[in-house]
Amino acid sequence: MTVRAITKADYSAWHALWIQYLTFYKTELNADATERAWQRLLDENEPMFALGAFDASDALCGFAHFVYHRSFWTIGDYCYLQDLFTAPARRRQGVAKALIAAVYRKAQAAGASRVYWLTHETNSVAQTLYESVAVRTGFVQYRKVLSL
Repeated sequence: MTVRAITKADYSAWHALWIQYLTFYKTELNADATERAWQRLLDENEPMFALGAFDASDALCGFAHFVYHRSFWTIGDYCYLQDLFTAPARRRQGVAKALIAAVYRKAQAAGASRVYWLTHETNSVAQTLYESVAVRTGFVQYRKVLSL
């Protein structure tokens, strides 16, 4: 498996996994939001990035989306691992762990002071992995949606 930046040529494979990811979380986005996300991931002026895990045949097995942002608490930026998804047929094969490790390396190279993410409280399979690679903080998220 190889983990590398997702490029314009990876759109079809990324889009197929993106739709599976949205389905997993029982949500839908309009096509404009998906297109804007894709454009941001490719824009070198945006603090948003995507890594893909590719198998020996160069098939996309999973992705990680992450974004850097400032913090009042540290000098270095925070790296928010916003989305992490592994194709169902490739789960429990180290894909997600490899993607997380790659995000850690990218964040460290960028001078970030921490990497953090959220997961749904019912996603116990993912939590087993996450608790082996990070510390569970105990914080609870509150949200008010203003627009999509």
